[in-house]
Amino acid sequence: MSIRDAYKKKAEAELELAQARLAEFKAKGKTMAEELHVKYTEQIHTLERGIESARVNLKEIGEAGEDAWEHLKDGIENALRSLSSGIHDLADRMK
Repeated sequence: MSIRDAYKKKAEAELELAQARLAEFKAKGKTMAEELHVKYTEQIHTLERGIESARVNLKEIGEAGEDAWEHLKDGIENALRSLSSGIHDLADRMK
């Protein structure tokens, strides 16, 4: 397995974990008051768009040449950090 393939696999696993956490948040949000449910649903949708964007970037990595994928990797790293931060922030607020 190449370094690029290993990286893609790791990033995809992180995105799957993020998606699972958002599903947990959605379920928890349904038990909250309507005002909070709407607020958290908007934040969840924002994070879901981030996940989809990162998945598009991962696809580009798979299609990129050896030299270009390193540049694309930086963008995905930033997206994963942003998603992780957003998920942690949302988890703290939903406690």
